[in-house]
Amino acid sequence: MDNVEVFDSPGKGRGLRAVRELWAGDVLFIEPSYAAVVFDRLAARVFWRLDKEGGIVSDLQLTTIDSLEDHVSDMPEEDLQQLKIDIHNFLDYWPRTSKPHNVDSISHILGVINCNGFTVSDQRGLQAVGVGLFPNLCLVNHDCWPNCTVILNNGNQSAVNKMYHSYRRVELRSLGNVKEGEEITVSYVDYLNLSHERKRLLKDQYFFDCTCEHCTTGTKDDLKMAGKVVDGVKVPDEQVKEVTEYSLDILKKMEQARVDGKYHEVVKICRECLERQEPVLADTHIYQLRMWSTASEVLSYLQYFSEAATYARKMVDGYLKLYHPNNGALGMATMRAGVTHWQAGLIEVGHGMICKAYSIIMISHGPTHPITKDLEAMRQQTEMELRMFKQNEFVYHQMREAALKNQPMSMQAEPVEEGIKNLFRRK
Repeated sequence: MDNVEVFDSPGKGRGLRAVRELWAGDVLFIEPSYAAVVFDRLAARVFWRLDKEGGIVSDLQLTTIDSLEDHVSDMPEEDLQQLKIDIHNFLDYWPRTSKPHNVDSISHILGVINCNGFTVSDQRGLQAVGVGLFPNLCLVNHDCWPNCTVILNNGNQSAVNKMYHSYRRVELRSLGNVKEGEEITVSYVDYLNLSHERKRLLKDQYFFDCTCEHCTTGTKDDLKMAGKVVDGVKVPDEQVKEVTEYSLDILKKMEQARVDGKYHEVVKICRECLERQEPVLADTHIYQLRMWSTASEVLSYLQYFSEAATYARKMVDGYLKLYHPNNGALGMATMRAGVTHWQAGLIEVGHGMICKAYSIIMISHGPTHPITKDLEAMRQQTEMELRMFKQNEFVYHQMREAALKNQPMSMQAEPVEEGIKNLFRRK
């Protein structure tokens, strides 16, 4: 590997560090899966490949499957009981004609998958469809404010000529400048959680105590629970606490309605909650951000685009103050907000957001990812529509209404001033 090397990271065990200076969007390595399947069958696939090809399948592989950490000894009793059930199920599933494996080797592989399995999503990264194991990626340690991100690229197997096919792989990409010798890190959990919640999630799933700077100092926790400042005066702490506790209860109620598919009920809950939140909570308060996010998503689904755009814009404004500027989650949220404004007919704001999302996704996902290609097509389309809008707003909106109704546009007299250029009438 030209960009990274294995080293002993203090307090973390093995890790990867940069062997040269890197810049935002640089690809540190690309790795195909050692094994990847739909859920619940990965262990069998790993053993099949171990039996057939061994633990090292490429000169670029930095570690063996056997040397990966399984954390079986760290599991609580409840997880150990589940592990025993999984081992029993595996032995029932494994063909009697295949090479037998003992309980220790099976528990090791299941432990490795539990700690290091990477979710495999659909072509556009929107829906989880399975799980995969990527040995080199397993060596990358965690930081809540990482210098890199990992993205799944499903490749392309649709071309008629197999020469143009590409394989499914993960890409480790830098989010900013990485100095030579600096440890490579990614985030295992969403930064939008409070530091104590991130630490709990990391301990439960990955069996380590996070000691990163953001967890140690509680960086931005104050913003995530902040009250609103009105005319230079901060809302009293007691009022903020009251609305925060109310919001937590309402979020559970809202999520249940969402799971049940009661989308109009979700909208009602969001509106009522936001009436209490918006006068009291800051635009970075994570409970209000979650409410804005859900409201904008569900309202867009119900085609109330104008109201959805209002909430989406507030959500992005809050995210910009919390997330790393090149975080993929920020890019995806900005893209969704841009599309919502576009659907609402707010082409100027929509185009600006789509361009902003494109600049982020180019770094976090790279130019060949399907989402990046989708954004490029959106950027070109909204740029063309924005030119139309600036030429003649009336005709632009008339065309848009006709397109939404799937009807041919009729040219009617419009209230325009003399001298305004009309793109659609120019010879």
